[in-house]
Amino acid sequence: MTRPAIVPELYVSDFTRSLTFYTVVIGFEVRYARPEERFVYLRLGAAELMLEQPTLPERTFLAGELVFPYGRGMNLSVPVNDADAVYERVKQANASVLLPPEERWYRQDAQEAGNRQFVVADPDGYLLRIVQPLGTRPSLPRLPA
Repeated sequence: MTRPAIVPELYVSDFTRSLTFYTVVIGFEVRYARPEERFVYLRLGAAELMLEQPTLPERTFLAGELVFPYGRGMNLSVPVNDADAVYERVKQANASVLLPPEERWYRQDAQEAGNRQFVVADPDGYLLRIVQPLGTRPSLPRLPA
C-alpha cells in the first residue's frame, strides 16, 4: 500500500473524545496507535490522518497559540461511500453541522464533478467536508461575462 503524499496530523484537546468521534461517528479505522503518546493513525478508504494530544512541549510544533476552534481557514475533504449514513451518525452525536447535506456540482474545464456532501466540525473545531462522489457530467456552456 502506498502512503498518501500528505497526511494531516491534527492536535486535539481530548484524545479519547476525538478518537471516538473519528472512529464511531465518522467511520475511520485505526491503522496503528501509540496510546502512551496519545497518538493514532487513522484511515477511511483512501483518506488518512493522524490525531495527537500534545504531551511533550519539546515535541509540540505550533505556529501560534492552540485555541478553539482549531484548524481555522481549512477544511478536510473526506470521501465516503454513503454520506447520508455518516450524516445520520453525526446527527445522533449532536455534532456541529455547518452545511447540511447537499448535492453540488463543480466545474472542471469541460466536465463537472458531483458530490453529495456536508460539513461538520469535530470536537476541536476542525472542519470535515464529508463527500460522496456522484461521478461526472459534461459542463454546461458558460455565458460570456
